[in-house]
Amino acid sequence: MPVSASDRPLEKVKEEVIDQLILNYSHGEISADAFERRLDQAYACNDQVALMALVADLPLQTDPRYHTEKASRMQPKFTASSNNDAPLTIRSILSSDQRSGEWIVPKEITINNYFGSTELDFRNAIFTHPDVIINVNSVMGSDEFIVSENIDVTTCTTNIMGSVSNNKPNLAATNLTTQRPRLHIQGKVILGSIDIRIKQSIKQQVTQFANGLKDLFHDERNNHKSH
Repeated sequence: MPVSASDRPLEKVKEEVIDQLILNYSHGEISADAFERRLDQAYACNDQVALMALVADLPLQTDPRYHTEKASRMQPKFTASSNNDAPLTIRSILSSDQRSGEWIVPKEITINNYFGSTELDFRNAIFTHPDVIINVNSVMGSDEFIVSENIDVTTCTTNIMGSVSNNKPNLAATNLTTQRPRLHIQGKVILGSIDIRIKQSIKQQVTQFANGLKDLFHDERNNHKSH
C-alpha cells in the first residue's frame, strides 16, 4: 500500500510535482501561463496534498529520459579526469581577468589581485572536485564570484579596510542536485572587496530548463514528421 501524500517528505513531493509540471509543459499539455502559475504555487506550498492537487489533471509522468535530461542540464558538471588537478593561479596587476562558460575548475585556485579585478563565473563550469579551495590575496582589488543556487559558498577571510559580501546562502536546501560543489574562499582583503552573488534563481533555472526541453521535443516532432 503506497504511503499517503501527507506522510511523505515535503521536499520530495515538491520535487516530483515540479518535475511533472515541467514535463507536461514541455509536451504542450499546459500553457506557459498555467505552468508559471502552478510553478509559483508549488514553490509557495507547504502541504503535500495541496501540492499533489496541482498535477492531478496532468496526463504525463516523468520517465528515465526526463531524469537524464534534468541531470545533464540542471546539475553542476563534474569530470573525473586527473589531467585537471594542477592548481590554478590568477594574477591581476592593474588589469582584469575573467572566467566563464564551461571552464575547468581545479581543486585549488589562488588569486593574487593588486589594483585589478577578477570575475569567476561558476554557473556552467566543470568541477574536478566537490570541494574547491580559493585562496585570495587582494590589495585594492575587486574579486567577484558568480554562482548558481546549487553551489555552496563559505568565506573565511582577514579584512583590513576591505569588504566581503556573500549573497549566497550556505548549504541551502534544494531539490535539484544530489552532489553540490562547495567553494571555500579564504585569504586576506586589504582595501579591496569580495562579492559572491547569484545571477539566476532556482525558479529561473527551472523555467529555462522547461523551455529548453520544450524546444527539444518540438524539434524531435518536426524531424519525425519530415521523415
